[in-house]
Amino acid sequence: MEGLAEEVNNLQITDASYNKNNKNRIQVSNTKKPVFFYVNLAKRYMQQNNEVELSALGMAIATVVTIAEILKNNGLAVEKRIKTSTINMREDAGGRPIQKAKIEILLGKSEKFDEIMAADAADAAAAAEEGIEYEQS
Repeated sequence: MEGLAEEVNNLQITDASYNKNNKNRIQVSNTKKPVFFYVNLAKRYMQQNNEVELSALGMAIATVVTIAEILKNNGLAVEKRIKTSTINMREDAGGRPIQKAKIEILLGKSEKFDEIMAADAADAAAAAEEGIEYEQS
């Protein structure tokens, strides 16, 4: 888990073509990364942009809701908007069209976001000095 948090903290988006329209959107998949990868990535996006949009299709919707609830319950985020819709997709190139559910949740920094993040960083530094593994909230 610590490796994933470190991977997210060291993440730098340098490709200008990456998600041109919405630089603070995270498209969540329930099969590619663990939930806390997305939680830590969302924290990072909120530090940089003051808000983050979580987006998912189909079965990944539950994962997006979980991520949003973790951030809200830890006092890091406030809900700004939730949008649900359906989109038409094709499973195969020649297959019949199917509808998939889609969700977009826009979260903003809470009033205590910076304070909580600073406290987490201080706790992590203190734990590192003592050689203790620290798991961030």
